[in-house]
Amino acid sequence: MMKPKRQRMALLLLGMLALAGATALVLTAFEDNLVFFYSPSDIRAEAPPADRSFRVGGLVLEGSVETLDDGAVRFTISDTASELPVVFAGILPDLFREGQGIVAEGRLDEAGVFHADEVLAKHDENYMPPEVADALKRSGEWKGGEPDGGGAAQ
Repeated sequence: MMKPKRQRMALLLLGMLALAGATALVLTAFEDNLVFFYSPSDIRAEAPPADRSFRVGGLVLEGSVETLDDGAVRFTISDTASELPVVFAGILPDLFREGQGIVAEGRLDEAGVFHADEVLAKHDENYMPPEVADALKRSGEWKGGEPDGGGAAQ
């Protein structure tokens, strides 16, 4: 039989191990669900891992939107310093149009084409996704005021 002091120490050690294990599980789950944001310039400088989903944002270039034979839509986004081709097989948001800011979530293929699973568009004339505005500011091409900080509507 252990003395009460040793029992308390063993119980405390067991509790600390359980807490450490739970923390490790939570952090692992959080890392798996973490989605990073990149601008086209960020991707050109250093491509994200191929097995990871991420978000990319920029302005849809004028004249770049085309519908492919399989019904997917191909367009190009830019942060004015770099461009990135995007393919999206789905229904685009009603507010999607050329010259407007968007954020897309998906993966980059080996050819450098971004395959979007989701496309988010601005929700009114004054809105630009904060990530896109920040990327434009970093490139020195930001011409507007502060972004309104609202959420992007689908």
